[in-house]
Amino acid sequence: MGAFSAEWLALREPADTRARAEPLAQLIADGLQDAAELRVLDLGAGTGANVRYLAKLLPEHTHWLLTDNDQALLDQAAARLRATAGGAPPPRIETRAVDLTHAVNWTNDDIWAGRDLITASALLDLVSEQWLVALAHRCRDAGAAVLFALTYNGELRCSPAEPEDEMVREFVNGHQRTNKGFGLALGPDAAESAARVFDELGYEVWRQESDWELGQESVELQTQIIEGWAEAAAIIAPEEAASLDSWKTRRLAHVTAGRSRLIVGHEDLAGWLPLDA
Repeated sequence: MGAFSAEWLALREPADTRARAEPLAQLIADGLQDAAELRVLDLGAGTGANVRYLAKLLPEHTHWLLTDNDQALLDQAAARLRATAGGAPPPRIETRAVDLTHAVNWTNDDIWAGRDLITASALLDLVSEQWLVALAHRCRDAGAAVLFALTYNGELRCSPAEPEDEMVREFVNGHQRTNKGFGLALGPDAAESAARVFDELGYEVWRQESDWELGQESVELQTQIIEGWAEAAAIIAPEEAASLDSWKTRRLAHVTAGRSRLIVGHEDLAGWLPLDA
């Protein structure tokens, strides 16, 4: 699994929070309010943004298990969550560094069993179909509700428009389908694949758009996104390096001038097992 810096996670968190499909999160939260001790597994937790978002919706007696490849990020997550509790009881947080690229194939139920909710943010587009299917079976075996936020869906829209925008989108989506550590990634097909896989296992599935809409409030984030898109596109199509560099220069000039607007398509997915499942 590729590394994500604390700086990048902090930069994207405000956009993530604005974009999230709160009706889906609230739907899941409402269905879990009566659990005697709510046990939640957060996959790829990073510095805890998903917990910070969900904690306001879930009961105080929630017990969180945060997992990630990077223990340093998890330590930051636990520290921030406890520091922001104020006078309230701090969240019940356990962190565990695990190799998420192999976690779904573990033969024991160490992190999976007894979970009421299994959740992740910005993860499913990184994984392969095989990994996703294994994850869905883990969730089904646990009898857990699921909430997967901010799965990239392949939509990239830029304003003002430049002639190369669609070409860049196609190259970026090609790069999104390369191996991110979990096998060939689903990339922009992840949301559709997840809905199908969980439906086939008996889940009632709800989906809602959760697009990033980035304007003048997100200058640094837009800058990093454009640079990242140009780099990814050049990996897929090195023969287009000159046109991609020109495109990047013009796109960054729009950002600097305060006229750039980017929409990055995402979806949130919630799933619930019927009582008779």
